[in-house]
Amino acid sequence: MRLIDTKDAVGHMLCHDITQIIKGEKKGPVFRKGHIIQPEDVDVLLSVGKDHIYIWEVNENMLHENDAALMLYDMCKNEHLTRDPDIKEGKVELIAECDGLLKIDKERIDKLNSLGEMMIASIHDNFPVKKGQHLAGMRVIPLIIEKEKMAKAREVVGDKPLFKLLPYRQKKVGIVTTGSEVYYGRIKDNFTPVVIDKVKAFGAEVIAHEISSDDVEMEINCIKKVIDAGANIVLCTGGMSVDPDDKTPYAIGQNASRVITYGTPVLPGAMFMLAYGGENENITFMGLPGCVMYEKRTIFDIVLPRIMAGEKLEKSDIDRLGVGGYCMHCPVCIFPNCSFGVS
Repeated sequence: MRLIDTKDAVGHMLCHDITQIIKGEKKGPVFRKGHIIQPEDVDVLLSVGKDHIYIWEVNENMLHENDAALMLYDMCKNEHLTRDPDIKEGKVELIAECDGLLKIDKERIDKLNSLGEMMIASIHDNFPVKKGQHLAGMRVIPLIIEKEKMAKAREVVGDKPLFKLLPYRQKKVGIVTTGSEVYYGRIKDNFTPVVIDKVKAFGAEVIAHEISSDDVEMEINCIKKVIDAGANIVLCTGGMSVDPDDKTPYAIGQNASRVITYGTPVLPGAMFMLAYGGENENITFMGLPGCVMYEKRTIFDIVLPRIMAGEKLEKSDIDRLGVGGYCMHCPVCIFPNCSFGVS
């Protein structure tokens, strides 16, 4: 790579994209890497502030920014992940090939970013993503970088990809609506429709629905019924507070083999319950507090994508939700594009 006066650059090859910024109109390459500079290009280059231009000269010890960015991509790519085929201004972007849950090895990315002269920026860990969504961008800072430094990056990262996208699984959901006020028709059941909409957003099928009074034996039996119907996720709505009539946690405990937590460091959703049961703990039980019905976003919205992607959460996973576990109740909810659930 050699720096020359732009007026003397005609006939030479650009070794990087040249960016043009017009306020309110555009920001992007006006010339791309590899472009052979023509006489009419000189005035354009001067208009974007390029009095001098880097032209490409082969150096066996150095890598061009595009090639280095592709090496970073190679450290990130994994099943269900691809990249934008167009490398713009030395940057490669990671893209989801399907809906799913994004998992990120934050510790190794931190180590790579600490090396200097290279970077990876991403959305946050455990993010529910859509097919085609851009997830991360990566590039090196200088126009060219030593091959030795990129080899060091590979050594730090290792062979395991930095990103993983878990597609949502086809889960079968059973819902048990609890509360004598609903069972006896004193009030309308406004809870179940909310839950159905949330699980269907992740491709789940609701295969059974039972309504129980506050009688604990009825609750236990209703849970058994949805399990017998084939549910591998059991959602119990209501009856999750410390009121003497609220027996849902006990009813869940009687059907589950292992309770992970009753209570979370998340608001809204402190009275949430998570448990497992069935053969090889293949059934997930969740006790949903009343806030799930009337709040826009709660602990349920944080945990549900991870369950739908096949993760088995432990107590430590729940405990880590405290920082980032407070919903700010914004006038316009933009979840998950916010801090709620970011641990």
